[in-house]
Amino acid sequence: MHQLPHSLDCCGGLGNVDYSQADLSTMALLLSYVDVTDSILGVAVFFIAFNPLFWNLVARWEHRTRSLTRLFHSPYTACYALGAVILSLNVLRSHCFAEAMKSQPKLEALDSLPGYYAGAGLVAIGTVFVLSSFLALGFVGTFLGDYFGILMEAKVTCFPFSVLDNPMYWGSTSIYLGWALMLASPAGLLLTAVVALCYAVALRYEGPFTEEIYRQKAVKSE
Repeated sequence: MHQLPHSLDCCGGLGNVDYSQADLSTMALLLSYVDVTDSILGVAVFFIAFNPLFWNLVARWEHRTRSLTRLFHSPYTACYALGAVILSLNVLRSHCFAEAMKSQPKLEALDSLPGYYAGAGLVAIGTVFVLSSFLALGFVGTFLGDYFGILMEAKVTCFPFSVLDNPMYWGSTSIYLGWALMLASPAGLLLTAVVALCYAVALRYEGPFTEEIYRQKAVKSE
């Protein structure tokens, strides 16, 4: 999933976090409540890591070869096809996330009304960011249309891009975090950390690559 490149600033989301400075004591505490040998948890981790890797590799392959465009005889049809696959994979990822939380114990310290309402608030905020991002970018803009040669005319600056870089990614992360809090799930919190890490890594590759696509467009238009 994607959007027009934005310069990093103080509100750039988790992509600006220096993970080398993170305090790992909280992660160690979470791991003490999670059965990391659970196969369902392993499947969830797999799809969390696989999904952004898949869409980045396929999109770069398409940008380099235009193979999907030739197969579907249209860059738009090809983009919609890839978008449908990405949506299906994300549904599968969410299902595995939910099943992993069900298979693991709850954390009593989180199993309370304040924790539930805090989680519900995060889900609501994340949903706003995800839906408003989609409305601002459209289907093609969201699902890597620029890799298919379908470039946007101008940078998107309306909400939510006016308050946060990459709101689709961080909105999705907020939803998973809220979901984990609502279910008082240490496994959910651990998986949310994996989601955030995978998105942060993906953005380090997506950002420069997309900037280069638009730099080439600017050069050609001169």
